[in-house]
Amino acid sequence: MSVSRRRSIVAAGVVGVVAMLAATLLGLPPARAATGDGSPTDPNIVFVGRWDRSNSTAYVPNWAGAYLKTGFTGTTVKLRQRRTIDLYYSIDGADFTYLTNVSGTVNLTPTPLRAGNHTLLVSYRVVGGSYTGDAVFQGLTLDSGATTLPTPVRPRLIEFVGDSITLGTTSSRVALTAYGWLTGEQLGTEHTQLGYGGGCLVATADGCVSVAAQFLKTGYAATSPNWDFSRYQADAVVINLGTNDRGHGVSGADFQSQYATFIRTVRGKYPRAAIFALRTFSGRYAAETAAAVAAVTGGGDRNVFYVDTTGWLPADGLSDSVHPNDAGHRAIAARLAPVVAAKLGGTTTPPATTPPATTPPAGTTGCSVGYAVTGQWQGGFQGEVTVRNTGAAPVDGWTVQWTFADGQRISQAWNASYTQSGGTVRATNASWNGTIAAGATVSFGFLADAPGANNRPTTFTLNGAACALS
Repeated sequence: MSVSRRRSIVAAGVVGVVAMLAATLLGLPPARAATGDGSPTDPNIVFVGRWDRSNSTAYVPNWAGAYLKTGFTGTTVKLRQRRTIDLYYSIDGADFTYLTNVSGTVNLTPTPLRAGNHTLLVSYRVVGGSYTGDAVFQGLTLDSGATTLPTPVRPRLIEFVGDSITLGTTSSRVALTAYGWLTGEQLGTEHTQLGYGGGCLVATADGCVSVAAQFLKTGYAATSPNWDFSRYQADAVVINLGTNDRGHGVSGADFQSQYATFIRTVRGKYPRAAIFALRTFSGRYAAETAAAVAAVTGGGDRNVFYVDTTGWLPADGLSDSVHPNDAGHRAIAARLAPVVAAKLGGTTTPPATTPPATTPPAGTTGCSVGYAVTGQWQGGFQGEVTVRNTGAAPVDGWTVQWTFADGQRISQAWNASYTQSGGTVRATNASWNGTIAAGATVSFGFLADAPGANNRPTTFTLNGAACALS
């Protein structure tokens, strides 16, 4: 297994190819004579996310999405904890067990395991809201003669940056049932969630904490030291900020400016990461978020994407007026995972090609198209296209075509892939929205440059058949 040159190699002396990859990807401390003993400095233990490792006898996860994992031999495993804490753990890939108010030597195997090799994953509930547990890892206690073992590490890592929604507040297992954790698991990546309950993008005079500023820190505390970004390089960063700013009086212009600044900050720390800016699920600052992305992409960074989340949350997807419940987080992850996957594995700039001839599939007997400019700024705009199947049979697979007359050029799209040749655009369904039932609609959106006038297209086709304008 090869190791990417762009990640910091800090695993000198770690035995085994898997252990080497773990150290490279996640920034383990140098190997020591303690290999296999279960201490915090044991290089067989992988710490995913941002852990404060300034004290070699006590490692502290500062964000809710951090976790540790390792392999071990023997029949029992115990955690050494400083003071009272709540935590989740999984042995051998089983469902997580939740322990509350545990401290000291915490037995994770009250029923001994079969003799042999095993795996362990632990995620602490970190301080947040009214909870003040002591998330401090002081090591593992194993059977006499048993050791830890290197554990497989996934080759990619995604950071999710946000507020209490990203942290999974009100979901059943908090971070573990939040969309970030679920998306990472669905994509088979390592993942971590950086968020502050009630946090804003913009720091405000009335005390709203800037998550953008804390992104540079090891933890959420004001006194937290700066994070060492050489510990690991994220392959993707998903930002979901703006839900709380409006309640603290942040203007749209200030939000847009500081969002663009934050994206550039993230780019400076992760030069090769795909960056995704989510429309807040409440829709607050949606146009400003899209415009911030357009400002960055217009400056030449084509690995930044606005993600329109309109309609992602089902009617029963909230536990209150703001926070998704378990069903809501699952619905978000189901929509977000393919968006992230497409950019992790492919090109970010679609080629200009001559549109090939299209044979309409059976069932395409009628359609109407609605075209809307949902946001506009100097030199660019955000558009949305809604297609209705007015025929009697479902459409199985669709391509919508139109022509811009004023030099408009799309820079990115969501809920559809696209090509553009001159002014002619062809948008094709994504993997999850290819069927349009009779009488149903499908929508997709895009960001585009508009160097001058921005007149709306006058004709649209669906799979080659002309559509009425609605």
